Amino acid sequence: MNRNDLQRLSNARIREARILFAAGEYSGAYYLAGYSVECALKACFAKGVQRHDFPDKNRAGKIFTHRLPELAKLANVEAELALATKGNPRLSGAWLLVSNWTEESRYPVWGKAECQEMLAAITAGKDGVLPWIKQRW
Repeated sequence: MNRNDLQRLSNARIREARILFAAGEYSGAYYLAGYSVECALKACFAKGVQRHDFPDKNRAGKIFTHRLPELAKLANVEAELALATKGNPRLSGAWLLVSNWTEESRYPVWGKAECQEMLAAITAGKDGVLPWIKQRW
């Protein structure tokens, strides 16, 4: 899997999340929406790996996490994100919500309002987490 694959996967997962939301399948939509952010952050990580370089084993092995704050750090966007959220309360609130997503988010039952809030935090124009990440992937 390479950077382009991860970008396509991120776009596919947010598209699928919107389809599930429209169909009233809020728990699946919530999970896939968060997964789209995971894939986007992993695309940022892949961008930092040079084509013919052998990545540091310790750093590369950690990328298999599902924890979004850790992925932001590994993708080298953590410091920039901290600055961006400091200057943008909407992005700050969006990241605060989205960063609590984990792979375990697939187990709870999520309602419409929770899912709608998550989708908005991820996709909302210039203040959404995913548009912010896409500028860096």
